[in-house]
Amino acid sequence: MNQDELKQAVALAALETIRPKLERESIIGIGTGSTANCFIDALAQVKQLFDGAVASSEASAERLKSHGIPVYDLNSVNEIQFYIDGADESNERLELIKGGGGALTREKIVAAVADQFICIADESKLVPLLGTFPLPVEVIPMARSYVARELVKLGGDPVYRSGFVTDNGNLILDVHNLQINVATTLEEQINNITGVVTNGLFAVRPANLLLLGTQQGVKEYRN
Repeated sequence: MNQDELKQAVALAALETIRPKLERESIIGIGTGSTANCFIDALAQVKQLFDGAVASSEASAERLKSHGIPVYDLNSVNEIQFYIDGADESNERLELIKGGGGALTREKIVAAVADQFICIADESKLVPLLGTFPLPVEVIPMARSYVARELVKLGGDPVYRSGFVTDNGNLILDVHNLQINVATTLEEQINNITGVVTNGLFAVRPANLLLLGTQQGVKEYRN
């Protein structure tokens, strides 16, 4: 199978995982990116089984609406049963790097609210050590240069994502060459830099389940 077929396979596997547990009042959190898009398209098949969704980006919200799936503001929702999203990297502890699409802050917020975080990815995303993929950091615009200098002190090589603005109106620094030995510690260190909104390490709140598309079928990794 090619990469697109692997993404389709894990999207369908995620649908089959949550389908027996859906209730009419269920709210589902939806991530952002090509793999999440595959899941949105699959989810449309069972839209009568749940109430609606909370989206982590404007793009995902529009795709959900195009399928006739109601989209709610997170502030109007008390509980999210499942959050389904892709990842740029995952280790076997289900600590992730996310944010290649720039939606990391909203993704992290929705993941924090969800009872269960199901990550869906193809086999290229599973790595022994996080950090080959540059770590996205969302930054308040006026703090960009200061935050970049602080990231250099942590051993990284931050690169401004030119021409990109997040849905929150902020900027992204993509940090190359970081040594991510203890992901939870680094996540907290970066988040403590004044001017950082959040970073793309999902280690303090990792995934509960990773569905990994491989040439041998979909494999499950549980936290």
